[in-house]
Amino acid sequence: MTGVWPLALGAFVVGLALGSFLNVCALRWPQDESVVRPPSRCPACGEGVSWYDNVPVLSWLLLRGRCRSCGEGISAQYPLVELVTGLAWGGSVLLHGPELEALRGALFLTILLGIAVSDARFYIIPDQFTLGGTALGLILALGTPAIGIEQALAGAVAGFGLLWFTAWAGEKVFKKEAMGGGDIKMMALIGAFLGIQGVFLGLFLAAFLGAVIFGPISIRTGKLVPFGIFLAAGAAVTYAWGDLLVGWYMAWAFGV
Repeated sequence: MTGVWPLALGAFVVGLALGSFLNVCALRWPQDESVVRPPSRCPACGEGVSWYDNVPVLSWLLLRGRCRSCGEGISAQYPLVELVTGLAWGGSVLLHGPELEALRGALFLTILLGIAVSDARFYIIPDQFTLGGTALGLILALGTPAIGIEQALAGAVAGFGLLWFTAWAGEKVFKKEAMGGGDIKMMALIGAFLGIQGVFLGLFLAAFLGAVIFGPISIRTGKLVPFGIFLAAGAAVTYAWGDLLVGWYMAWAFGV
């Protein structure tokens, strides 16, 4: 395990850089903006950000969370997303070593984080994350023993079909849209990475977390639940600890 630490550190640095780009994707894709042009700029004054002010996490800390040009505050979302992405990449390498599964896990967690940010900010889950992520999950399933292409395909179909039916039934019962199309496509992504069992566990955890955390707020304020956040959380927990949770439940419920 000692020998993997330098590789994990390198993956952490790569993750920091990808986290910086993930911020751009999560904020621009929901608004149908290019992630290439214009380059990074201050959201308050529009001034371009120099390369030395765009170093992940470090620049935000050195500038004390403010724009060098206008002095307006820069959201802590930027360094937090960078840091979490870096930890996801470094942690994935520590967990799986120099294997394809480390890349698959890091990419999955990165996509989930991007979806959570987009849904929290705009109530939109971009197709670039869901459809692109589903295709990526299926491709990566070809080369990893953790989940074969058959399981990935079955999971993608099951995830999409399950949430599509739930949305259809909810609309019939409540006479209004019960779930967004982004959530439905997101379940195909989750299924492509986690398989059928992961679809059901991830959806259960998402529903539980959504009801406990956001349910009371929604009832009090009437705001829609950004379900993509909880789907992302449920899928991440399932990826990291799904087998342990299933084993614990089987032992508790059936003594096996």
